[in-house]
Amino acid sequence: MKRAIKTEEAAEMIPDGAVLLIGGFMGVGSPHRMIDAIVARGTKELTIVANDTALPGHGIGKLISCGAVSRVIASHIGLNPETQDKMMSAEIEVELVPQGTLVERIRAGGMGLGGVLTATGLGTPVEEGKQIVETGGKRYLLETPIRGDFALVAAQRADYVGNLEYSLTAHNFNPIMALAADTVIAEPQSVVPIGVIAPDAVKTPGVLVDHLLERAA
Repeated sequence: MKRAIKTEEAAEMIPDGAVLLIGGFMGVGSPHRMIDAIVARGTKELTIVANDTALPGHGIGKLISCGAVSRVIASHIGLNPETQDKMMSAEIEVELVPQGTLVERIRAGGMGLGGVLTATGLGTPVEEGKQIVETGGKRYLLETPIRGDFALVAAQRADYVGNLEYSLTAHNFNPIMALAADTVIAEPQSVVPIGVIAPDAVKTPGVLVDHLLERAA
């Protein structure tokens, strides 16, 4: 059994300068209560690895707005003008990564792989400074693995040992991120007895989850 902890307790575990893998797509499937707790605690100099930075005042956008972030690794920031402004003023360093490549780099970090070979980005600014590998008569970029200090994942349901079930868009990044961090903090919408979640519906087994947040009030 895992003891469910308060969001404030979980936020206190995250130090300044930590690397956070945060699930979700434009805020859908993101751990909103956990994000709010980090904002309230005033944590700084965070590196955020995510698909995007959502919108100002929404999801990961709250971390951008409050000045908690020093670096972002994401697929796009096009819908968050605050991220764009802070990038242009050099307040935040932004590394833009094609979405498929980003997922594969995180998966490589979780699986212990040395990198990913992909043709995506060849002949574009994405190629700059990266090693090119030729195999089978074709050229590929070597993309390095990504790991985080913490993965903050949002699940539809968890059971008492931490098995997680996701819904719809939340499948995009959350399950992969749960593989690639030293500490995994799961934010479920509800916590149910063991056996309620069908075995085939478990996408993140409880052995990977270090901390389970209390269910929302």
